[in-house]
Amino acid sequence: MNVLLDNMDLYGPFFLTTIKLFLIAGAASLIFGTFLAMLRVSPVPVFRAVGTTYVTLLRNTPLTLVFVFLVFAYPLLQILQLSYFTAAVVALTVYTSAFICEVVRSGINTVPVGQAEAARALGLTFTQVLGQVVLPQAIRSVVPPLMSMLIALLKNTTIAAGFSVAEAGAIRQYLSERGYNQLVGLLWVALGFIVLVAILSLIQRSLEKRWRVAR
Repeated sequence: MNVLLDNMDLYGPFFLTTIKLFLIAGAASLIFGTFLAMLRVSPVPVFRAVGTTYVTLLRNTPLTLVFVFLVFAYPLLQILQLSYFTAAVVALTVYTSAFICEVVRSGINTVPVGQAEAARALGLTFTQVLGQVVLPQAIRSVVPPLMSMLIALLKNTTIAAGFSVAEAGAIRQYLSERGYNQLVGLLWVALGFIVLVAILSLIQRSLEKRWRVAR
């Protein structure tokens, strides 16, 4: 217990940074991933090709390489300088959104085609059909896999520790410098993540009960 209590100046701020990374990247990934899913089901071939290319490329690229590009390679372009925190948010977002895209697309495919056809017959545009008819039903049907993607995102935030972001994954290094037992310190870090994942699981169950789709 003394490892935790003596180093609350590490655990508190560093876990707060982890939560900030997760919340910002999570919200951005949901928005961008949904947009990519719309491209993937678009009737315009070019849009479908763009969405497919992006998803295929990012899903098959290790997250660490995405971090390396944004932290080390991107600054060489001298377009817009990003802080380490911002670069971590962007890396997590562009990577996770590719997986969320596929989850949302699978949800879209579960909505009966007749509903979209009926909406188009009423004069709704493609965007209106997706936004008002298809997506609300699609999201309800994919709550569990979506939450799994967000839980994976939460755990992936630890990679940012290797790129100068002071978050929970970096606590071990600081404990080593202070001479504390690193194994015990990592156990507290693991417990912190278990608590955060448990909270996300509770949110998932709550949403499932509220949005349960009658079958």
